[in-house]
Amino acid sequence: MDKNILILLIVQFLSAFADNAILFTVIAIVLQTSAAASWYIPALQAVFLIAFVLLAPWVGAIADSYPKPKILIIANLIKASGAFLLFLAIEPIIAYGIIGIGAALYSPAKYGILPEYSQQQALLKANSWVEGSTILAVLSGMVIGARIADQSIEQALITVLILFITSAAITLLLPKSKPSPRTLTTGISVFIAQLKGFFTHPLCRFALVNAAIFWATAATLRVIIIAWAPLTLQLTNASEIAELTFFLAIGIILGSSLVPRLIPFDKLRRVLIPAYFMGVLIIILSLVTLLIPARITLMLIGFMGGLYIVPINTTLQALGHQSIGSGRAVALQGFSQNIAMLCAIGLYTLSTSFSLHPNHAITILGCNILLCATLAFLCLPKNLALTPTKKS
Repeated sequence: MDKNILILLIVQFLSAFADNAILFTVIAIVLQTSAAASWYIPALQAVFLIAFVLLAPWVGAIADSYPKPKILIIANLIKASGAFLLFLAIEPIIAYGIIGIGAALYSPAKYGILPEYSQQQALLKANSWVEGSTILAVLSGMVIGARIADQSIEQALITVLILFITSAAITLLLPKSKPSPRTLTTGISVFIAQLKGFFTHPLCRFALVNAAIFWATAATLRVIIIAWAPLTLQLTNASEIAELTFFLAIGIILGSSLVPRLIPFDKLRRVLIPAYFMGVLIIILSLVTLLIPARITLMLIGFMGGLYIVPINTTLQALGHQSIGSGRAVALQGFSQNIAMLCAIGLYTLSTSFSLHPNHAITILGCNILLCATLAFLCLPKNLALTPTKKS
């Protein structure tokens, strides 16, 4: 493994660990407040995603116009400031929204830097490593963060602050890569033109749509599980719910690790196979009432999800690196998938006002991904292969 990729993995692990530790710290704060409304946790998720949507016209261009390690450092410091506001007992939705701003800036730089360190032939493997390390960080961040938060909210917040700052410090070891010669053209009109350009390209459109399907499903399932686990599995605190998602994360790690062998660049249409399996398994999850079968089902869902999303991410990065810039391409992906996530979570939040049972919500979610995967299959372009080229 290239040394720069290894440093990036460490930086990303620490930052993603802190991202998820802070999420479950906020959830612990909410669960410890008896007056917390049922809409509060979905609202937290929504305010985090809104930052990705509103800032998309600018963060991609910023990531491509300045050294990406510098952007990673600034983004981590912004996230640290949001965690510090939580420590000061500022309204969690406001503080978590600031963390979302840092994450929105971080994402294009994190994924956009990979094509600068990897030849395209190795880009799929680099994405597998990054996705696997990210999910491992998500897993450990959720479990450890929730456990610390259940014992002490203050200690959890201090831990998160240290992790964000450490991640920023280690980023200094990455080489100061020169930004692309593209000028810093930003703004809504430029962004809309780039979005239209991506949607007119069959392969870009296929990747953007499937990324939106995956992340809308993942975000909604994550929120539903928080309501479903206490009702169906009698789990009562943040750490127990986090431990349940351990198996989902393990599945994604396993699936991500097998992507280079099972879904190479010239077999991209295969991503719809795990999408179908993921939908069926989500429906099966709605029928599960015992802890061990729930863990196994979640692990299989994660496995299919890893096979599904890694090739999509890699395709968008490679296409962006060859055209508008990898950072801009990631920002376009973030915009479309976060719009989809906001709509999905919004619909679920609305359904809670009609007392929709989480089991029924999970069933609807599974049917929805089956429908979306079918529509994506019917609209498949004839040429759905990314021809490897040398890194520019």
